[in-house]
Amino acid sequence: MSKSETPGTSTSGAEVTNISRHGFWLLVDGRELFLSFEEFPWFKSASVEAILNIDRPQPHHLCWPDLDVDLAVDSIEHPERYPLKAKV
Repeated sequence: MSKSETPGTSTSGAEVTNISRHGFWLLVDGRELFLSFEEFPWFKSASVEAILNIDRPQPHHLCWPDLDVDLAVDSIEHPERYPLKAKV
């Protein structure tokens, strides 16, 4: 553990801040991003625990290991640039 890390604090830079029936809010580098279940259907039937379990292996990359979902931050900020969706 580095000197700047405090035990028990998140160092990922990404945190789920709220979940509603329409989607969830994600805080990334001080910016709040909304992931609607319509645009990101992989999360619609997921448990709260699975949605909250988020990793950030790279600054531009987020993953939810319990759901086997990997997303580029850009695809959340600009879903219109990524029109293909997985069939659920």
